[in-house]
Order: sequence, then C-alpha cells, then structure tokens
Amino acid sequence: MSTPTSTTPECIWPLEATLGEGPVWHPVEQMLYFVDIKQHKLHRCDAHGGQRQTWDMPGETGFALPAESGGFVCGLAGKLVHFDPATGTFAPITEFEADRPGNRLNDGHVAHDGALWFGSMDNAETAASGALYRYDGALGSGLTKHDDGIIITNGPAFSPDRKTFYHTDTFGKTVYAFDVTAEGTLANKRVFAPIAEPGWPDGSAVDAAGNVWVAVFRGARVLRYSPAGELLETIAFPVPNITKIAFGGPDLKTAFATTATKGLTAEERAAAPLAGGVFAFPVDVPGLPQHMIGFVK
Repeated sequence: MSTPTSTTPECIWPLEATLGEGPVWHPVEQMLYFVDIKQHKLHRCDAHGGQRQTWDMPGETGFALPAESGGFVCGLAGKLVHFDPATGTFAPITEFEADRPGNRLNDGHVAHDGALWFGSMDNAETAASGALYRYDGALGSGLTKHDDGIIITNGPAFSPDRKTFYHTDTFGKTVYAFDVTAEGTLANKRVFAPIAEPGWPDGSAVDAAGNVWVAVFRGARVLRYSPAGELLETIAFPVPNITKIAFGGPDLKTAFATTATKGLTAEERAAAPLAGGVFAFPVDVPGLPQHMIGFVK
C-alpha cells in the first residue's frame, strides 16, 4: 500500500525546460548537473539552485555524466562524446547505431566499475528501435548490447549490492529487474513494478537501502518502491511531467527532480507555471554515491 508523503517538493530553479532530464550530483564539485534535451543545453547549479551556469550542446543530449579524468561523457544521437566545460570543447569517443538513424540516446548510469550503461530510443516515439547498452571503452569489451526492441528506454540503475539491475520500458509502463551475472552481463529479466495510470515511468534512482525511486511523466508524482517491488510512498508534484531524480547534497539526503514542459497545452502550462523547473525535497535514506566514468583518459 502506497503512503502519500507530507513532503512538498520545492522548485529551486524555475527555468521552464522543454525536456529537463538526467540530473546528476557531481561528487567532487558538489553541484547538480542536468540537461534540457530538446533545447540542446547542459545546466549546473548548487543544491539550492544558485551558482547557475549553462552550456550549449551540439545536439539532443540524453545525459552528461562525470568522468574521473574531468569533464563529462555525453550521449548524443548515435555517439558518445567527451565534453570539457572549462574549454567548451567536445571530443569523440565512439559511434554506433548507424542502422537506426531515427534514434537518439536517452537515460544513462555509471556503474561502480566506471562503465556506462545507457539506452537509445526512437526520437519519434513510435518504433521499437531502442536498445540497452554497456560501454567500458579501454576498460574491457567496449560496447555491448543487453536488451532491445523498446520504444523508449529509461532508468538504468543498480541495487546497492550490485546484484540487481533495473531498466524501464516507458511505453510498456513497466520497470524490469535483471540479475547481474559474475561476468557483468544481465540475466533473468522479470517485471519489478508495473506502473499504474496516470502517466508513464521515466528515469529512476536507487537509494542506500535498495529502494527504487521512479519518476512518472504525465503522472505528477515520484514513486518509491521497496527492493521487493512494494509501493511504499507517492510524492506528489505541482507539475505533470517528472523525468528523473538524483540524490545529492553533502549527505546525499536531498532528492533533486527534473521536469518538462514537453507536450503540455497552453492551459496546462498556465495551471502549472513551475513546469520544466528543477525541484528538491528531503529524504530519510541517503542515495548511493555517484560513480565516475573511468574509460576517458
């Protein structure tokens, strides 16, 4: 049984992003980064929404995740690039999906070993051309595919013990769980949580107790599930499109949520003036530390 929370998310940056996505707490800088996919932007602010900065990106960027060597690995359509915010320069890492020209990259996650897990999707949101990948560059096997045939991929994340991997089929309205093998591949795909109306499951994050937090696009809420898949909590938002949360702050006990104005009518925009803003709310259980990408030297 879901228990509604008394927590009221606070908008810390009302920037009206078209498709705010991919929040990530930078563990060294102690700053929040996130993208606006449709506006080709990378944004940064502190835990309170201050010290704001924005960079232009060369295309629709699904994620920007921090690298150990500095800068970010960014997911653009059919490729990964390294971005150095200090110089504004982009360097190619790898290209793929030349046979899927309608795709772009969507959500990403850094594993404990420094490898990148990410998904692609049909940018028109109609064809089941999206796939789930792992990329470890010079660390090992390069690019490997672990799931396929999905219109919109979302929410890659690991459990704290690294034995369970979560991945979301947004239009299938389902969060799936996989076993992680000793070799680091995925097995035993199964339903972890079907998402009820209204809305579609978007990005997710896992906290230190193994609870899985799922943002719901067009659902005006974030859901918290136990590791067994029981719905524990529903956090209501004053805007319809919640895209993903990330845990941050000095103690990792602040949840940051990106949102979007994409698809909203003029009437819906008027009723939700904070749509597209970045929100924050406190949590009792801290999130997991953000890992850094290890394959960029």
